[in-house]
Amino acid sequence: MRLTQFSDYALRVLMYAAEHADRLVTITELATFHGISRSHLTKVVFHLASVGFLQSVRGRAGGIRLASPPRQISIGAVLRSTEEDFSLVECFDRSRDACVLTPNCRLARGLHAALDAFFQTLDGMTLADLVSDRSAAGGMQTIAFVKPKGKTNRMAGTP
Repeated sequence: MRLTQFSDYALRVLMYAAEHADRLVTITELATFHGISRSHLTKVVFHLASVGFLQSVRGRAGGIRLASPPRQISIGAVLRSTEEDFSLVECFDRSRDACVLTPNCRLARGLHAALDAFFQTLDGMTLADLVSDRSAAGGMQTIAFVKPKGKTNRMAGTP
């Protein structure tokens, strides 16, 4: 299974907003920091606001902020909202013709169990688990967001 770029960007936006909880964050700031298209981030931010993970403040001094404390934002819930398809194999998609092996298929049962374990783990993980303790509580930033050299921009934590 592979998560979409949309989910990756959504998690980046939420983590950045959590690390900067003391102020509004702008899409331009996020786009510049991560080296991501502003228009693509706008779609991600609009989605996150529409499902209640972000609050958007309009106007000249506007921006975005988390709608809830980081400890109340489940990573499993975020991914369920950003991913369209968790059908690991064709038989998971109920809209398609059922596989003749489905009633006795051990593979499907195993994959269902794996997917359940995946979400059980992510449901137990919150945004606060992905950012520093102090920033999750609204304090100072203690995880460094580092822009690596080269074309690829990724967040990196420092000890």
